[in-house]
Amino acid sequence: MSGIPRSWKPRFKRLVAMERSELSDRVRQYVKARVDALRYRLGLEFPDDVNVAPGHRQPRFFFAPASVSSLCSLLKERFPEQASEIVRRAEQISRHRFDLLGYDHLDYGVQIDWHLDRVHIKRAPRKFWFNIHYLDFEETGDSKITWELNRHQHFVILAKAYRLTGDGKFAREIFNQWQHWHAENPYPVGINWASSLEVAFRSLSWIWTYFLLADSPAMLPGFRDEWLRALSINGRHIENYLSTYFSPNTHLLGEAVALFFIGTVCPEIGAADRWKQRGWQIIQEQASRQVLSDGLHFEQSTYYHVYALDLFLHAAVLASINDVPIPPEFDRRLEKMLDALCLLGRAGMPPRLGDDDGGRLFDPGRNRGEHLVDPLATGAVLFGRGDFKSVAGELREETLWLLGEQGASEFGRLPAEPPKSNSVALPAAGLYLMAFGDGKHQLIIDAGPQGAATAGHGHADALSITVNSGGRPLLIDPGTCEYVASERNIFRGTRSHNTLVIDNADQAEPKGPFAWTKLPTVKADGWISGSSFDLFAGSHDGYCRLASPVIHRRWVFSLKSEFWLVRDLAEGRGEHRLDLFWHFNPELSPDAGSPDTFLDAGGLAGMRIIAWGDGWSREFARTWWSPAYGIKKPAPVLHLSRMATLPAECVTLVIPLVRGNLQPGELTRFEPQSASESVCRYSYSTAEKEHGVIFAVGRPWSSGGWSGDAEFFYWRRNRGGAPWSIIMCNGTYLELAGERLFSCSRPVLRCEIIRTSEKMHILCSDNEALTVNDSLRNLWEDFEIVSDGVSKSEKVTG
Repeated sequence: MSGIPRSWKPRFKRLVAMERSELSDRVRQYVKARVDALRYRLGLEFPDDVNVAPGHRQPRFFFAPASVSSLCSLLKERFPEQASEIVRRAEQISRHRFDLLGYDHLDYGVQIDWHLDRVHIKRAPRKFWFNIHYLDFEETGDSKITWELNRHQHFVILAKAYRLTGDGKFAREIFNQWQHWHAENPYPVGINWASSLEVAFRSLSWIWTYFLLADSPAMLPGFRDEWLRALSINGRHIENYLSTYFSPNTHLLGEAVALFFIGTVCPEIGAADRWKQRGWQIIQEQASRQVLSDGLHFEQSTYYHVYALDLFLHAAVLASINDVPIPPEFDRRLEKMLDALCLLGRAGMPPRLGDDDGGRLFDPGRNRGEHLVDPLATGAVLFGRGDFKSVAGELREETLWLLGEQGASEFGRLPAEPPKSNSVALPAAGLYLMAFGDGKHQLIIDAGPQGAATAGHGHADALSITVNSGGRPLLIDPGTCEYVASERNIFRGTRSHNTLVIDNADQAEPKGPFAWTKLPTVKADGWISGSSFDLFAGSHDGYCRLASPVIHRRWVFSLKSEFWLVRDLAEGRGEHRLDLFWHFNPELSPDAGSPDTFLDAGGLAGMRIIAWGDGWSREFARTWWSPAYGIKKPAPVLHLSRMATLPAECVTLVIPLVRGNLQPGELTRFEPQSASESVCRYSYSTAEKEHGVIFAVGRPWSSGGWSGDAEFFYWRRNRGGAPWSIIMCNGTYLELAGERLFSCSRPVLRCEIIRTSEKMHILCSDNEALTVNDSLRNLWEDFEIVSDGVSKSEKVTG
C-alpha cells in the first residue's frame, strides 16, 4: 500500500473488507447517481412512472379525508390548548419563522432559503447531492438544522391549522412553499437529496398533508397528479439509495417506512406494489435486527429507542388498516419496546441515554424528555395495557390521528393500572433498574455496550447511573447538544456522565462525529434482586489502553425504601488522576445548611449525596446540560477528584429526599484493625439507625464483631438495639461475636433476615442448603423461612 495516497488508505482498507454484495450495491449506487446527474445536465425529465387512470385500489390512510372535520372537532374538545398552539405555530410559520429542533423563532425571511443553516448562517452549495460533504461544518454548517426545515413537517401544522380554523391563508402557504421548494431543489441538486432518510421524512409529511387537505375546498385542482409525481421521484431515490450498508439503523428503517407508505397510499405509481412489499419486508427484518431481546433498541439511546418505536408503530397501524398481515413476532417485539419504555419512564421522564436526535415522526415540537413516553398512549390502546396508560398519563393528539375517535374512546375506557414496581434487569441492553417505593424511586445503571457497530449514537458512559424520584429526575444524563462542531465530543464524553474518569480520558476514543474506536468491554459481573435489596456489580476495561492500565469496578447496593450506595474502585498500578461526577437536575441547588443536600425551590424535596473517599477533594460547580438538540443550559454538578496511587476507591450514598426525611446522616469507613481483616467496611448512621456494609476482598473475613465468608454483607439496627435486618450474598455462613447464626451447605446467592414487629423472616435463595443455628434465639425467638412466596413458621430452641 506504499503507493496509495494517505487519504485513500482508509477507503482502500474499507473496499478490501467489503463483501461482494455490498461492493456491488455501492458500485450500482455510484453509477446510478452519475447517470442521474448526466440526465439533469442534458435537461431530460426524470421518469415518474405514474398512471392516473381510474381503476386502482383505493388507498386507506390513518383517517379518511371525510373524517378530518370531526377529528378536528374532537381535537378542539379534548385538547383545546393544543389546538390553540397549532394555530399559533401556523401563524408563526406563515411569517417564515420556524422552531427547529431546540432552536426557536428562526427567521427565514420573505423567501425561504431551503439550503441555509440559519443558526450558523452557513449555506450548503448548490451541487449534486453526492458531492456535498454534509458532515463538514465549514461546507454546510449543521446539516441537521437545514434538513429539519426540509422535512416539511410544518406543512402538517399548517394543514391542521387550516382544518381547525377554515382560514385559507394556511393552505395557500403550503402550496406556495411547495412550489417554491420544487423550484429551488431540482432533482438531484442540493443537500436536501443527500440523505435518503430526509427524503423519507419529507415524503411522509407530504402524505399527511395531502390526506388532511384532500376533502377540503383548499385542495388545488390537479394537485394529486403533481403530488404523485413528486412522491414517485422520492420513492425512486429512496429505493436506489437505501442505507443498507451506509447506516443500517434508524436510517434504513425510516426509509423502509416511507417506501411502505408511498407504495400503500399511491397505487397509481408503477412501482407502488414493489415498494410496499420491499418496505414492509425491511421493516420486519429491522424489527428482528434492531430490537434486542429485552425490547431496547440496539443503538443504546433512549431517544433512538422512541424514534424507532414511532416508526414501527405508524407502520403497524397503516398495515392493519390496509389488511397487510402482521406477523405475531413483530407484534411481540413492538409490545416489548413499549414495555421497556414503560419501565424507563415509570418514575418520571426516561433518562436520555445516548444521542438525542431532536426530531420526531409525528410532531417535531414534542422533542423534550417529557415527550418520550408519548408512544405509550397509542400502545395502551393497541395492546389493552393499563400500565402503559398509567405511565403515559393522558391521551395524546397523535393517538387521535392514528386510531381515530374509536381509539380515543378505547383509551378513555381502559382502566389505568400501576406499572411494575419491582427492580428489573434488561441484560441484552445492559440496563439495570433498581426501584423502590412502588416504582416511584428508580436508579438506572448503564452496563451495556457503548452502541451498535462503531457506537455512532452511543456515549462513553459505561457504568453511569441516573436517578428519578417522585416523577422528577435527580441525577441526569446531560444530553447531546449537537452532532457537529465543538460541543459534540464534550456532551458524549465520559466527564458529562455520572461515572469515573481516569487521567482525563474518555472511556473510548471518538472517531468523527458518529464513530468511536477502542470501545470498552463492559460487564455486569453480578446482579442480585432480593426482597429488601438489590445488588449490582460491574466493570469495564476502557482505561486499559492507558500506558498504565486501569480497570473501573462499580458496585451499587439498593436498600429498598431508603438509599442507594455506590462503590467505585480503580484497580491498577501507579499514580493516576481520578474524577467522579454527579450531574444534577438543574432545578436542584445546594442547601445552605447542609453541603450534602440538594433541594428544589420549595426546599422540601431533592436528594442527598454523601461521599467518602480518602484524599478526595470536593467541588460544587456549574456545567452544561442539553434539554433538546441545539440547546445548552447551565446545570449543577458535584465533582470529586484526587491523585491516587492505585488501587483507590470512593463510596457515595444517594438518598432521595421527600417531605419528612431530611434528617442528616454520616458515612464512615472503618480502617482494618489488622492485616487479616481483609474487608472494606462502611457505616451510615443517623439519629435513629445504623447501617453497616462490608465488601469482602478475601475469604473468610472478620470485622466489627461479624465473621463470615460472603462477598457482600449488610446489617441494620436501631440505636442501642439488635439488628433489624441482615443481608448476605454469595456466602455460606455468618457469625456475630463468635456465635454462628446460620450456615449453608453450599454458597447461596442471597440470604435475607428481616425483623417485622415480633417476627423474623428468613428469605433464602436456596432453602435446602440453609441451617438456622440456635444462636438466633438470642436475637429473635419466632421466625419464618420464606422462599418463592411460600413460608413456614419455625421456632428456635436452645
